Amino acid sequence: MTVSEQRLDEQKLYQFLDRVVGDLASGYGGVMVSLGHKLGLYQAMAGAGPLSSVELAHRSNCAERYVREWLNSQAAGGYVLYHPTSRTYELSPEQAMVLAQTDSPVFMPPAWEVPASMWLDEEKTLHAFKTGTGVSWDEHHDRLFCGVAAFYRNGYQSSLVSQWLPALTGVEAQLKAGARVADVGCGHGHSTLLMAKAYPRSRFWGFDYHAESIQAAQALAQQAGLTDRVSFQVSTAKAYPQEGFDLICFFDCLHDMGDPVGTAKYAAQSLAAGGTVMLVEPFAHDRVEDNLNTVGRMYYAASTTICCAHSLSEEVGAALGAQAGEERLAQIFREAGFKTFRRATETPFNLILEARL
Repeated sequence: MTVSEQRLDEQKLYQFLDRVVGDLASGYGGVMVSLGHKLGLYQAMAGAGPLSSVELAHRSNCAERYVREWLNSQAAGGYVLYHPTSRTYELSPEQAMVLAQTDSPVFMPPAWEVPASMWLDEEKTLHAFKTGTGVSWDEHHDRLFCGVAAFYRNGYQSSLVSQWLPALTGVEAQLKAGARVADVGCGHGHSTLLMAKAYPRSRFWGFDYHAESIQAAQALAQQAGLTDRVSFQVSTAKAYPQEGFDLICFFDCLHDMGDPVGTAKYAAQSLAAGGTVMLVEPFAHDRVEDNLNTVGRMYYAASTTICCAHSLSEEVGAALGAQAGEERLAQIFREAGFKTFRRATETPFNLILEARL
């Protein structure tokens, strides 16, 4: 039976169409957010009160006609306030915290680099769907690496030292006294450097197979003056030096790996006596039906083109996905020989899990 032959509920049709058009508008809006961030438009509006398009163009050194059209798109999406009487636009303090305050834990503009890379890599994803092959991290467009690093950086900055590490059993005391820490899959090294700044008596190693990310991390360590206590090296998750670490961290990366059980076993062999694995994973419930929400939608989409795709490019190709859930992750660590696995804490975006031998 064709769609034309089926009885359609017109109300349901237009409700769904309204949702699709809303999503399409959001896609367009992401482009506008990226432009606003890179042109300094949000920063020029932050704390300035109501501004005309002429005033904002002057403050941002941009062409007024473009600025005016951009402002109207932002007002239509609820990203800026519009005052009809004065024909001015304003960025509220709450909007500024999300769009203009670069050190805010909820600063979001760089996150749009990720869907940009997903579009740019579409041909690779289409091929992967047809063949079942993987797409490794290094095969993606450069915008992915910067977008992911920036998206997670501020969340880590807000919570890692103040909340997540203290939630682990005895780890904060070890770090204060002087511990050896491995950050596996460290990317640009933001998490590694945050810990190094907070715990000057400890020594840190960051490992990632992606050479360009390690180069970026090394540059950041140099800028921060931490090269005496922080080392970044190119390595896979089953080949870094087994130095007897007191803490091994996996920040939003274990689910990307082709062999998570093997990775966990290698970590077990690399721990010092009494050591801990901290596993930070995207927030997810164990059942699909409990993840059918906005955050789940975002993570399942990224998982389709990035997380599962990378895992399938590696040996085993477990393809856990970004919504693996706590029970599946616990099973992996039990298979790897860990006796204790618990949820230490959580955020709306992450599960923070602790594994001990």
